[in-house]
Amino acid sequence: MVRLNRIYTKAGDGGQTRLVGGQQVPKNAPRIDAYGTVDELMACLGLARTALADPEAPEGAAALEGILRRIQNELFNVGSDLATLPPDRHPQRPRVTERHVEALEREMDAWNEALPELRSFILPGGGLVASYLHLARTVCRRAERQVVGITADEPADSQNLRYLNRLSDALFVMSRHASRLYGEPEPLWEPEKT
Repeated sequence: MVRLNRIYTKAGDGGQTRLVGGQQVPKNAPRIDAYGTVDELMACLGLARTALADPEAPEGAAALEGILRRIQNELFNVGSDLATLPPDRHPQRPRVTERHVEALEREMDAWNEALPELRSFILPGGGLVASYLHLARTVCRRAERQVVGITADEPADSQNLRYLNRLSDALFVMSRHASRLYGEPEPLWEPEKT
């Protein structure tokens, strides 16, 4: 169990922070940037969850909110893993695995069955929940790029990269699903209007 009795420590006032294993690194180190972006992604999903929890939300919103809550927990595992160098990883620590990637694939396949075929690119939008999910998708892609950068220079768990790649796809499909749930039209790219 984690206990956080005191939130501020003043240890980071000089621009340094510590990884889980105690190594001191600059706060702008690529590894810190990556798990900070994963944290930002969790916050975006929190916005979507809050919007989905509205008492006036349509049928199906609670199920989507539950999936997003699960994903936030999985992302916390990704962030924790990114904050830990491989030699310091405890064998029992929570982490994302193939089963998490497969769950996202199953959910995407199920939602896609009920969605109309795409004939154009979608502009981010399509209602409040869909917009939050599009925002989360773009943050997820940034986290994915940052993890790619880390793995080029340091050892890292390849499941994190697979998970983030699949999650960004899932967030796209979820945004379309949310537009449909709320009866909102999906804004399509119209290149001739530029």
